Amino acid sequence: MSAAAVLDRARPTAAPPAGSTALCLGLSRAEAEHRLACEGPNELPRQGRRTVLSILLGVLREPMLFLLVAGGLVYLALGDHQEAVMLIAFAGFSVAVTVVQEARSERALEALRDLASPRALVVRDGERQRIPGREVVRGDLVVLAEGDRIPADGWIIESDGLAADESLLTGESLAVAKGEVATLSGKRPPRPGGDGLAYAFSSTLIVRGSGLCLVNATGPRTEVGRIGQSLSAIETGAPRLHREIHLLVLAFGVGAVAVCTLTVLLFGLLRGGWLDAALAGIALAMSMLPEEFPVVLAVFMAMGAMRMSRVRVLARRAAAIETLGSATVLCTDKTGTLTENRMRVAELALPDGRTFASDGAAAAPPRDFWTIAELGVLASEPEPFDPMEAAFHALDRAHRDADLPRRRGDSWTRRHHYPLDPALLAVSHVWSTGSADDVIAAKGAPEAVAELCRLGGSERARMHEAAGAMATRGLRVLAVAEARWRGAELPPSQRGFDFAYRGLVGLHDPLRASVPDAVRQCRNAGIRVVMITGDYPDTARAIADQAGIGAGEVVTGAAVAAMDDAELARRIGGIGIFARVMPEQKLRIVEALKAAGEVVGMTGDGVNDAPSLKAADIGIAMGGRGTDVAREAASIVLLDDDFGSIATAVRVGRRIYDNLRKAMGFIVAVHIPIAGLALLPLLAGFPILLAPVHIAVLEMIIDPVCSLAFEAETEETDVMRRPPRPPSARLLSLDLLGWSLVQGLVALTAVVGLLLWDHGHGVDEETLRAATFIALVAAVLALVLVNRSFSASLVTALRRPSLALVVVAALVVSVLALAQLVPGVGQLFGFAPLTMREALVAVGVGVAVLVLLELMKLVRGAPSPRGAGTTAA
Repeated sequence: MSAAAVLDRARPTAAPPAGSTALCLGLSRAEAEHRLACEGPNELPRQGRRTVLSILLGVLREPMLFLLVAGGLVYLALGDHQEAVMLIAFAGFSVAVTVVQEARSERALEALRDLASPRALVVRDGERQRIPGREVVRGDLVVLAEGDRIPADGWIIESDGLAADESLLTGESLAVAKGEVATLSGKRPPRPGGDGLAYAFSSTLIVRGSGLCLVNATGPRTEVGRIGQSLSAIETGAPRLHREIHLLVLAFGVGAVAVCTLTVLLFGLLRGGWLDAALAGIALAMSMLPEEFPVVLAVFMAMGAMRMSRVRVLARRAAAIETLGSATVLCTDKTGTLTENRMRVAELALPDGRTFASDGAAAAPPRDFWTIAELGVLASEPEPFDPMEAAFHALDRAHRDADLPRRRGDSWTRRHHYPLDPALLAVSHVWSTGSADDVIAAKGAPEAVAELCRLGGSERARMHEAAGAMATRGLRVLAVAEARWRGAELPPSQRGFDFAYRGLVGLHDPLRASVPDAVRQCRNAGIRVVMITGDYPDTARAIADQAGIGAGEVVTGAAVAAMDDAELARRIGGIGIFARVMPEQKLRIVEALKAAGEVVGMTGDGVNDAPSLKAADIGIAMGGRGTDVAREAASIVLLDDDFGSIATAVRVGRRIYDNLRKAMGFIVAVHIPIAGLALLPLLAGFPILLAPVHIAVLEMIIDPVCSLAFEAETEETDVMRRPPRPPSARLLSLDLLGWSLVQGLVALTAVVGLLLWDHGHGVDEETLRAATFIALVAAVLALVLVNRSFSASLVTALRRPSLALVVVAALVVSVLALAQLVPGVGQLFGFAPLTMREALVAVGVGVAVLVLLELMKLVRGAPSPRGAGTTAA
């Protein structure tokens, strides 16, 4: 059936009349505008798009930040302006950093989306016109040519050697040939993949030939849209750390409220003076309320995202960085993720069995082999889009200055092109040489070239044996042939030439240079790498061997389909490669791994990866060549498409978690001496030592140290040499909680010892308060130094400079010096000037705490950085 007849049968009744005129006219502009209004633009819905206001509202709805702001307002109402301003300022800083980072992420994604938006050449009212891809409608006639990004799904009604790269949908790096549809009656759109389909898919790329496509589906109704729509059915839970911190805040908050209420009642009933009881209760509440927890988490995540952006990694959800640090399995696509998604000539083979392995650049092929390479160039387009044809040209350019037997002269012109035919998978180009004979160069599948060359049984067997050997090494194999022709009229088919078989060419998609080292780092870190690809098993195994992915069973998509969920879950731990899988099978594999208790990271760039990217604990999309659907589904985007950045992200994620645990342990430890000194005078009859102003000064130390100093700490030396923490591990484990309690009790005992000594020697109240407060500050700084590293060596921690810690310590010393040297400041704090001996004794308390805790670390060892154990909350 002719293209005009096909178009006539497919055209709606409102379209122009049938026939060749209708084919030339295409849709009318009025009909196209009507369909655009009725069916919507040709683009995916953008429900996930977030404005700055929506990001801000989302951050403010976080219960932890809400608690922080609410606490500041309560302190403001009670007249404690210092604490109120500090809490609200830190809340504002955390909110601002988070909003700025996520807004930058959204702007970057918008730029990527706009950059990737295709334009389409359509026929309307008999004229060709270039329109935005979003304005293509059902029934449009789209003109396709090499290099075009197909704007919508549709039937191929004319094809002149048309071939498309559908790797974004299928995961296969090889282009597939397109046929022509004979009739549309009762036809349903096919699934992508395989040669000869008369159907084009939105977002795929034309790499060879030209043709006409009758649009059948647009926007969410396309194959790309169908996958995108399926993402809405995949639910993702709240980040685990947020849930843990929320429980910790609630637990500590409830405990603080209970203790403070009891304290106020006991003070008021036993000692009288309910106003003093209220002030004491407020001071105790300030010493116990865990406002640092949400601040620390928000700042750590936001600052971590900023650090990642400097190495071209975009964290769309900052919490995903920490989750990546706990990944136990990394599922990776092959095409465009492990490989460069471009073909390279890897091997040449002569009919006599001799072979030459080419690296594409360094060593030029020997003279006997150059004929094969030259025929490959002659059988390719001069300006190729097909990755395999581009590989032939790249090999030619790399050795342009070499002394090789080149036959093609400047006078050669291409006379005719025989396109790829589904019935004969070969291409032939006829070249006029300026002499009597034309040269015909052919390339194609080995069996097709064997047919063109009319090879005998033994010759055909040798060719297939050599081609099979190449295929087992993961190479895509083409055969090349040559013929001569003399005459004005060419034969109607390639079969009309007397071809001579010249050899085989093995091509492969090169591995990214950063992949082997990144895989090695992941394996050293205890992360199992699993390849999930739509490519063939032999190709997948060859790439896995090059990448250093551990040995494991190779399972095809057909085998996965034959397994039930129980069998898949039983076998999945021993499978290293999944080949020839469909998109829904990728999703099933990820869910099976999660059901087995794994923390799953999934990398990918294609539309076919989007459901599994969203279902995984950490979805990692490629930003450069990745699709909008993949980027929207992922929580992390690699802007430079560098797989090696994943190892960097794992390292940063683990460092964030380590430093977060250090900060949490410090928070628990430091509140023990503060709360103890706020509560002890009420129970022992001492004068009140800590007023709200003293707590505010202490918070000036604690908050910056927790939020900035600990966040900036460098990673532990074994951060990438230890296995991932167990999925059941908790941030504040019993091990860490116990160590923090020991630290806090040691600091409290030392400071109380000084307090009892001075009180027993009749020291006046203001001198007692000054000495006790300086000793407490020294103990707090000692706790900071102890918690800087999980290692047992203080020297190791001190060798790592911390600008934030130095600044905080300098400010604290300056404030204490002012309180001692300036009478007005001393009166504000209720301090009396100390003698040099009294000040040195107070500072010595902190030194003693530091030495004792370091000795205890040497004896007992530090808490496990993996955070094993159950949470105290």
